[in-house]
Amino acid sequence: MAEQALTFSRFARFAQPALVNGAAGAVWAPGGRPRVVFGFTITGGKIVEIDLVADTARLRQLDLAVLED
Repeated sequence: MAEQALTFSRFARFAQPALVNGAAGAVWAPGGRPRVVFGFTITGGKIVEIDLVADTARLRQLDLAVLED
């Protein structure tokens, strides 16, 4: 579990808010190319689950919209 938290924290620092298939999420996209997508499950106004997708084939299947600051 600690290893997963460390991996998450490395990417999350540089992630940008995004819509992932129309839902709240984030994307780490160095050079404009998505490398890791974070999908959030929200229940009662709180993030209760975070799914990370880094597989290039799966990334291509996602509908991503990076939200500007």
